[in-house]
Amino acid sequence: METLKYLAGYPEHLQARVRALIEQDRLGAVLADRYDQPHAVRNDAQLYDYVQALKDLHLRKSMPLGKVIYDSKLQVMQHALGTHTAISRVQGGKLKASREIRIATVFRDAPAGFLKMIVVHELAHMKEAEHNKSFYRLCTHMEPDYHQLEFDLRLYLTHLDLAQR
Repeated sequence: METLKYLAGYPEHLQARVRALIEQDRLGAVLADRYDQPHAVRNDAQLYDYVQALKDLHLRKSMPLGKVIYDSKLQVMQHALGTHTAISRVQGGKLKASREIRIATVFRDAPAGFLKMIVVHELAHMKEAEHNKSFYRLCTHMEPDYHQLEFDLRLYLTHLDLAQR
């Protein structure tokens, strides 16, 4: 029985269904049917505009974004799909703060829903540092299908992992 590292916290009956799809070589087809819309966010400038538009829509009063980039150094296998950082620097007598969001480059070619889910997740960290009830409430406010997208993203990563073997 194969360990599904991206689905470790999910109930066994769901993992069994995923294993059945893998054995039938249908996991990729199921995902392709469900997520057939690619996104057009190809470079860092477009990613910044995409994230900024979502931020303006849902988090207008939060700190401005300093940088948003695709980061090839983020290791998806270490469960880092994106990162958020708050950087404070002293400039003269003032403290300057900047927020950065880095998205793993695997999402440059991922379906549109998965990119949105990762961006929503990282934006939610601007308000809530921990993965708690308030955090997930904010995620579902920004993307009502957040939990389904998160589960399907885990299926997608499982599919990519299997394809690399």
